[in-house]
Amino acid sequence: MTSSTRMEKDSMGEMPVPAGALWGASTQRAVLNFPVSQRRIPGEVIRGFGYLKKACAVANRDLGKLTDAKARAIIAVCDEMITGKLEGHFPVDVFQTGSGTSTNMNVNEVIANRAMQRGNRSVLAGRNTDGPTAPGKGGAASRGGKRFLHPNDDVNMGQSSNDTFPTAMHIAATLTIQAQLLPSLEKLHDALARKAAQWDDVIKVGRTHLMDATPIRMGQVFSGYARQVQLGLQRAREAMGALASSLAIGGTAVGTGINTHPEFGRRVAAELSRMTGLEFAEAQNHFEAQASRDGFADAHGRLKTLALSLSKIASDIRWLGSGPRCGLGELVLPAIQPGSSIMPGKVNPVICESVMQVACRVIGNDAVITTADLGGVGSIFELNVAMPVMADAMLESIHLLANVSRLLMEKVILGLEVSRRRCSGSVEQSLMMVTSLAPVLGYDVAAKLAKEAAATGKTIRELLTDKKLLDPATVDRLLDARAMTQGSQDR
Repeated sequence: MTSSTRMEKDSMGEMPVPAGALWGASTQRAVLNFPVSQRRIPGEVIRGFGYLKKACAVANRDLGKLTDAKARAIIAVCDEMITGKLEGHFPVDVFQTGSGTSTNMNVNEVIANRAMQRGNRSVLAGRNTDGPTAPGKGGAASRGGKRFLHPNDDVNMGQSSNDTFPTAMHIAATLTIQAQLLPSLEKLHDALARKAAQWDDVIKVGRTHLMDATPIRMGQVFSGYARQVQLGLQRAREAMGALASSLAIGGTAVGTGINTHPEFGRRVAAELSRMTGLEFAEAQNHFEAQASRDGFADAHGRLKTLALSLSKIASDIRWLGSGPRCGLGELVLPAIQPGSSIMPGKVNPVICESVMQVACRVIGNDAVITTADLGGVGSIFELNVAMPVMADAMLESIHLLANVSRLLMEKVILGLEVSRRRCSGSVEQSLMMVTSLAPVLGYDVAAKLAKEAAATGKTIRELLTDKKLLDPATVDRLLDARAMTQGSQDR
């Protein structure tokens, strides 16, 4: 041990720990064992643990298992964790023990040491503090002294890493969807809905298979995009429900609830609901809740679908804005940065490309979570053993989707313009205007008109006039592009 370290103990013996660190021996072993990615467990999971350990302390106190003084000490530190004050004290790599035991013990040790530190300011300052004294006693803690809070006996009372880590990751994902993803999606939906209303009178050529189809209104196109995001909001809320309604807490080691009070899980969930304002519930079956992460995989699958929706919207806008002269050119995207290092004046759909790359990453994260939930890979007998990487992938997806949805709204949709001239000019040229003639002239005659128009360069209207197949009033009625866009939803 040097002046920059102190000695801590766990069940395996002594371990030198950095003097200023709030963690203990078990955490230090994990730091040394898993120098894999330099990617720490997400801060949202640590905050989820803050809420969880606080709720556990309240439940244990109310059940008469934990003294009020110890409960208050745990709660005070948990409040610091929730605000992110202690974020530098959770150093364990994502790619650690699959149950998250290293992070659970990291949390337990930090809470125990920080509670002691709050009551005794002289400890954890480079002195030998493997056995901190009770808060308020004053002076340096002596080696072998009695801890006020024990990481396992007090902070982890009635718990196991096997039920705390899955609970914390569910809490983290639920709260992050609520705080970050839902607001971004709501704003994006509103912006798309406004464009749909604004452009309801703009008629353009529809396209199927990348080929010209019957007319459609730009407002209808954007109403479809708005509906996709609205459904994405619904899926995100459903994901929250799937996560919040199946907390593993109370199952302890293998789902049987050994070493915990029968009411513990229910009380913890109720306290979490009270603290967060969201509806959390203990899992109906703890054996399911710990043996697999099906609910977690299901929740992320809904976010993957949202990513697909955003990618489709971004891709369409990119195509519709292609040009400006030699592409479709029906939309005019805001110019936010130079698009080329060699072609002056070029502007690219960079935000759309960012959205589509995020979709690629979210799909990849879904593959990670799906694989980690597979039987024989992560979900084996009574426990899933690939939870940390699942939590990391989920939270990355939520962050990416929230951020890129906001950027799509702010940097593309709000400033997006429509080229009315380009849209109207292409409608009359479309060969698929013959579609409305088929019920009157028959499919074969209409097809011949389309082929002749393509060969001669004439419009369908011009051919009808030349051939005198229909009277002018009927031609005007049948080739009314606006009428062609009037469907059941317009009635």
